[in-house]
Amino acid sequence: MSDLITSEIKFEIELDSNRVPEKLFWTANDGGIAKEEAKAIMLSIWDSKAKETMRIDLWTKDMPVDEMKIFFHQTLVAMSDTFNRATDDEKMTNTMKDFCDYFAEKLELIK
Repeated sequence: MSDLITSEIKFEIELDSNRVPEKLFWTANDGGIAKEEAKAIMLSIWDSKAKETMRIDLWTKDMPVDEMKIFFHQTLVAMSDTFNRATDDEKMTNTMKDFCDYFAEKLELIK
């Protein structure tokens, strides 16, 4: 019988009086990350019983809009890569990557 190993990823959110995020921190000891500051977090969790995605999307009030656009673009690209690894569906992966290119072009992220 093998021993199970557990790992923890922790998020800390400092809120203002209106419960709007002021600061975001994350810790992943196994990855060598200790209370690293972030400006945005997008987390998706699959509920297999309900067959639906639960989400947590947070960003600090001082997150610049131009950085949010880059964050979204990079997240979409990463989702395309993850989709490919998870499904091995090259055709849809290429379609998703085409959209990522279109997204970046329309937001003028690529010069």
